[in-house]
Amino acid sequence: MFSEADHTAMQRALALAERGMYITTPNPRVGCVLIRDGKVIGEGFTQPAGQDHAEIQAMKNAKARGFDVAGATAYVTLEPCSHVGRTPPCADALVRAGIARVVAAMEDPNPSVSGRGLQRLRDAGIDVRCGLLEREARELNIGFVSRMTRGQPWVRMKVAASLDGGTALHDGTSQWITGPAARDDGHLWRARACAILTGIGTVRDDDPQLTVRAVDTPRQPQRVVVDSRLELPLDARVLAPDSGEFARPVLIFCAVDDPERRAQLEARNAQVFCLPDARGKVDLAAMVAELGQRGINELHVEAGFKLNGSLIRAGCVDELLVYLAPKLLGDARGMFNLPPLARLADAPAYQWHDVRTIGDDVRLIARKATPIAGKALA
Repeated sequence: MFSEADHTAMQRALALAERGMYITTPNPRVGCVLIRDGKVIGEGFTQPAGQDHAEIQAMKNAKARGFDVAGATAYVTLEPCSHVGRTPPCADALVRAGIARVVAAMEDPNPSVSGRGLQRLRDAGIDVRCGLLEREARELNIGFVSRMTRGQPWVRMKVAASLDGGTALHDGTSQWITGPAARDDGHLWRARACAILTGIGTVRDDDPQLTVRAVDTPRQPQRVVVDSRLELPLDARVLAPDSGEFARPVLIFCAVDDPERRAQLEARNAQVFCLPDARGKVDLAAMVAELGQRGINELHVEAGFKLNGSLIRAGCVDELLVYLAPKLLGDARGMFNLPPLARLADAPAYQWHDVRTIGDDVRLIARKATPIAGKALA
């Protein structure tokens, strides 16, 4: 169904899509390559929300290079959109341009599109094929797929620990268990996320900034703090005023509202949500759903063992990103605060996705054994 040339072109489109890794939120990362008579005549990738999608970028690129796109094949990593959002439908633009063939890696999971874009192209007489390198395309937009199909972001929990599972000494000391290469790698994962979440315990112990610093990024993720009783210190670094992306309010989720304290925090660049559960704690599932409603595709968690355990017990964690250092901490804080199990069969199940060395440490990625939209992303 697909030729070697098709594969080569789609691989290039996927590489282009990766260039939008840090800028497209809440939109998906999409790349497009235009080929006519065996020659690449245009390339593009999705720009920040409200700007050109990949197909439009590719056609503009072709025009700037002096090429007519009529009769060309468009290789695009996601089905061209068919609805009017912040920009006009890309499917209509391809039809008007006279594109002869469209090869898409996957259908758009957005219910507003979901096959309609491909059908619009077929109805216009365009030769349409779909499914080339679909797995790679879905992986690139794992958070977008999650939000479109489940109404919630893909939740990735990062943990740095010793070989015996220690994440901090009893006094809270945890800097640094892993080496610089692993820490830099962790910032790459922060950078691709739409939001970074931590808990009040980590704020007290480490006073984190919750920002990307070890790698260059054109934007900073949204910052989120779980703080049941609104105890966040007003001088916490996460509340420090700044410009650009930092000007967005820090999102604080609590369980016990205090109007006076809320006003103090909101005066310090925060937005407070009160989402109590039956136990008087933050309803974590409701929190994750709220973040999905706010356009968060990938949520990156860097918290302490208590909140880590609570998120796992609530069924909120899709992926574990664990860095193991070749050292032993003995009687130390663990990775997850989980209750004892009566049966091994009751253990939360994950599947290995990737294992590799990063500097002197080992990075493990494990994913919850639950499919998204009928297809496991493991």
